[in-house]
Amino acid sequence: MTQGFDLAASLARGVEDRDGAWTFIQGFAAHWVGAVLGGDDGWTEADLDAAEERLGLRLPTALREAYLLFGRRRDLTSNHDVLLGPAELYVDDAEEALVFRHENQGAASWGVLLDSLQDDDPAVLIRLDLADKSAERWEAWLERVSLCFIEITLSESLQADEELCDFLDPDDDCLEVLEANCVRLPFPAYPMGEETRWFLGQDVLLRDDDGAAILARGRTAEDLDRVRDLIPGDWLNHQR
Repeated sequence: MTQGFDLAASLARGVEDRDGAWTFIQGFAAHWVGAVLGGDDGWTEADLDAAEERLGLRLPTALREAYLLFGRRRDLTSNHDVLLGPAELYVDDAEEALVFRHENQGAASWGVLLDSLQDDDPAVLIRLDLADKSAERWEAWLERVSLCFIEITLSESLQADEELCDFLDPDDDCLEVLEANCVRLPFPAYPMGEETRWFLGQDVLLRDDDGAAILARGRTAEDLDRVRDLIPGDWLNHQR
């Protein structure tokens, strides 16, 4: 628990529905990123209305709520990959999905299928950028927009200031230490790709990318140092 914000408990509620998701993101922003969400952090209703008029479609309720709440907070949405602004939202060339996010080098896009836009909190899909364009498909990613924005907030937090974030190429011993000393967070399994697991240490958020990498974000630099000492290895940003 950090100053009244219990990340694990709030996340458990957040993955249940969109109200819980927004509450989690507000708490995470305040207690881990250090900046309470305010009125200037989201886009306006007019911005979103203009996007809908340009596109000729209605945005799902959950997508509107996310953009209104914190869509302009790049530290929560765009440290690595990119959340598109309302004026940048577009329908893909195949006219299958509304695209709202890009991988930072264009390797993937995230979107909502057009035939599910009427749902309040529809599923989010991912489309990989492949050399063989005929092989590209929209594939399942996360079951709700609100859940996807929790994932965006957590993942982007791992890509922030080097004083707070680090990366480790782990061996089996590192993973055993992680599992023994950190709490597995209740985030649903990703339906595609390799296994990704989220953990919480003592004021440190960690993500295990199927044993290929451990990414860590400390609430403070001292918290990050503590997890480096706990899980020994060649941490990328650690000055010895």
